[in-house]
Amino acid sequence: MEKEQNPTLEKNTIEEDDKNELTSEADIDNSQPEDKKQSDEKSPEEKILELEDKLARAFAEMENQRRRFEKEKEDAYEYGGFTFAKEALNLIDNLERSKQILNNDETLKDSEALKKTLEHLDIINKDLISIFTKNNIKQIDSLNKKLDPNFHQAMLEIEDDQKEPGTIIQEIQKGFTIKDRLLRPALVGVSKKTINKDRKDEQNGEN
Repeated sequence: MEKEQNPTLEKNTIEEDDKNELTSEADIDNSQPEDKKQSDEKSPEEKILELEDKLARAFAEMENQRRRFEKEKEDAYEYGGFTFAKEALNLIDNLERSKQILNNDETLKDSEALKKTLEHLDIINKDLISIFTKNNIKQIDSLNKKLDPNFHQAMLEIEDDQKEPGTIIQEIQKGFTIKDRLLRPALVGVSKKTINKDRKDEQNGEN
């Protein structure tokens, strides 16, 4: 006679097996994040290296800021009077203009008053140049030099076969530098080759 199976017992056994299976899967799932978390954690040596790198970057940035500050302070000291010096050049320009006006005045020509006035103006001009020189403000040497765009500004061309083209033969306004920086370019006239008469007439006809 075959033994009858208990349906209730069989059902409980299946449920128990399912429960154990689910528990095993849950244990596996719960263990994975912990393993991953442990693998993501940095070792003490890695943390020390990371801190050292951050400190090195911070010190480098501090050093760059210090150098920028020193450069700005140096420039302020070296060129702090740049604007004042540029404005002061008007004094020399006005003295030169005054001398030209007096020299061109026919009523004063060859007079003793003109001679004494020009002498006083020359003294003032020399004193100004001396003060500028002591403060590293120097005139740009222009006459008979080749045109240099870094220091000269050509205002006109003058025909002259005696000079090489591009040579400065006239100084309209003096130029100055302050230390190694251009304060004001010299305004000059430069030489060019003479154009023959036939060519001139041809150009005039075209115009």
